[in-house]
Amino acid sequence: SAQAGRKCTVNKGSEVREQRPTNGLPLDQVHGILRRSSSFNTGRIEHLYQNPQTHTEGNLKLHYGDLTDSTCLVKIISQVKPTEIYNLGAQSHVKISFDLAEYTANVDGVGTLRLLDAIKTCGLTNSVKFYQASTSELYGKVQEIPQKETTPFYPRSPYGAAKLYAYWIVVNFREAYNMFAVNGILFNHESPRRGANFVTRKITRSVAKIHLGQLEFFSLGNLDSKRDWGHANDYVEAMWLMLQQEEPEDFIIATGEVHSVREFVERAFGRVGKTIVWEGKDEKEVGRCQETGVVHVKVDPKYFRPTEVVSRVSPTICVYMYNARIFMHPVLIPLVCLPLPLHSGNLEMLAILVYIKSIIHICTFDSRNLW
Repeated sequence: SAQAGRKCTVNKGSEVREQRPTNGLPLDQVHGILRRSSSFNTGRIEHLYQNPQTHTEGNLKLHYGDLTDSTCLVKIISQVKPTEIYNLGAQSHVKISFDLAEYTANVDGVGTLRLLDAIKTCGLTNSVKFYQASTSELYGKVQEIPQKETTPFYPRSPYGAAKLYAYWIVVNFREAYNMFAVNGILFNHESPRRGANFVTRKITRSVAKIHLGQLEFFSLGNLDSKRDWGHANDYVEAMWLMLQQEEPEDFIIATGEVHSVREFVERAFGRVGKTIVWEGKDEKEVGRCQETGVVHVKVDPKYFRPTEVVSRVSPTICVYMYNARIFMHPVLIPLVCLPLPLHSGNLEMLAILVYIKSIIHICTFDSRNLW
């Protein structure tokens, strides 16, 4: 969100429009950048179109554009003249970045440069506040545990390397042109809008299918991979607060807790009344249902990342969370409180409920304020 009378441009990111600052002031306008697709790809913001306050009154406007097209970025920024820009656009799948390394670099790295340069070209260097979504993947092969803002970077994927360039070009523009530009180093953040190809959604959707008799087993990579999972709503509010500071500064946004993929699998199956016991080791390890004896989880090396990230952020020095709502968004409270429809044939509803009820305890953290 932004203060009343301000315009905010968002390059991707469906959570931003719904946030409100702590002072309760409403948002004037949000302008989003939308990539052209052969099919409609606005599913994550469809509810905003159905809301007269955001759609009919024109508070939300979308523009076709792309981080690989500097001309369109200059055009959009010159027309909108935003006061805040949030760059959340990226090819953000780590494993896919090994297959699309050049594209990832072009969008995630050079795309950030194009956006910053467009601000400069439009003569808005002194009037625009710029937020760059950095990532815990910058740390990669961590040089110290826990990590803090001064921990050396060591990315271990094309995605992390591209984001490293983006991080430093933001710092460069901040120092060279006195631009209010900041990096928010985000650790993993979840919400029901999480893409289906990410591990949390893959697990919960597969568990729902297994419970409905539509699937016998699914395969994962490194079960002991650990992640710091938080909630997207809180992280977006932290993004906004970073742009409300008197001086631009980079911050880590995280919870300070880590959980393994294995733990998430166990929690997800527990939500449908199944207990998973593990047998074997390495690539031969399987997860078997204690109640039925059926193998529901297998390990497949094709899902291993070429290089793995090890991370744990400092819980006291580097973590900022404004308000640990943890899926307590008003829209989600009824869903969390509902019993799971264990005999329902509605896969999508069951999958999202399993997801919410699995992640709700994973994403628990204390409110902290460093500002």
